[in-house]
Amino acid sequence: MALKIRPAEECKYDILSLGEVMLRLDPGNERIWTTRTFKVWEGGGEYNVARGLRRCFNLRAAVVTAIVDNQVGRLLEDLLLQGGVDISNVKWMKFDGIGRKCRVGLNFTERGFGVRGAVGCSDRGLSAASQLKKGDIDWERIFGKEGVRWFHTGGIYAGLSETTRDVIIEAVKVAKKYGTIVSYDLNFRPSLWQDIGGTEKCQEVNREIAKYVDVMIGNEEDFTAALGFEVEGVDEHLGSLDPANFKKMIERAVKEYPNFKAVGTTLRNAKTASINDWSAIAYADGKFAQAKMYENLEIWDRVGGGDSFASGFIYGFLADKSLEDAVNYGAAHGALAMTTPGDTTMATKSEVEKVMKGGGARVVR
Repeated sequence: MALKIRPAEECKYDILSLGEVMLRLDPGNERIWTTRTFKVWEGGGEYNVARGLRRCFNLRAAVVTAIVDNQVGRLLEDLLLQGGVDISNVKWMKFDGIGRKCRVGLNFTERGFGVRGAVGCSDRGLSAASQLKKGDIDWERIFGKEGVRWFHTGGIYAGLSETTRDVIIEAVKVAKKYGTIVSYDLNFRPSLWQDIGGTEKCQEVNREIAKYVDVMIGNEEDFTAALGFEVEGVDEHLGSLDPANFKKMIERAVKEYPNFKAVGTTLRNAKTASINDWSAIAYADGKFAQAKMYENLEIWDRVGGGDSFASGFIYGFLADKSLEDAVNYGAAHGALAMTTPGDTTMATKSEVEKVMKGGGARVVR
């Protein structure tokens, strides 16, 4: 395909992600405001991609982030260690005693059901990762000396603070200097931008970062809201799955950003919170490929489905698969991830490939 990926033997990592990792507090079958108990997970849009590539596809994965050095931060560390992602590039930040200056971000997430949509409530102000600034991370060592085949970050981290977008731009410039592929998931979150300039600021930031991206990932809302693309027939509020409209959107993106060597976008029609139609479409080398359509997909927990699409899609490129295979790895992995609780994948590569081949859901004994 169009991507020239560094050989594995030259690099310490197959995938490196930059972003915030939060504690997810999950009320299970209850609601955030009525429960009295929460289950704790780790999660974050950018991190979830690296973890998926490690746990499902067995690649060498690492994360760059910052964590406050207290008991809550060490709880997050323990969860990260269980996820198998290398944390040697985590910046530990001093705790001030009560979290006035630095803390762990929290994400309260309840899964939807039927006509009740999923709800996410973030409590992440003053988090350690949001305070990273240009010069805090030795990107020359990471990309130049250690070597990274693929670098992933996204619009969630770009919207955390006035400094995180500078960290992203610093990182992608060094990554490209050493031939590392850069992917970016637009991951538009209105709540992140509403107090710092809204959609207009979001577009300004993302359009600047887009200049350095090799592989752009998102859904219909991401491309319209985060990049400002208005394409006839594509409306983020309608959930249309007409591939022709999405091809127009991708063509518009590639024309405006010729540095995009590949584009992947998920297609979702949320019939209810529990039943979705789900697929994906991708572009590379002047060609399109569409994944299998998963009609009436039963959803257990939709949060993290897009991240698992991204990790499967990236795996396809790293494994030198065809574009059709890459988008199908992504769609199948995303579909499976939404059948289990939590942000992160619980799927195996063999399960992904079984779903890709049309395997059924009969009991495995």
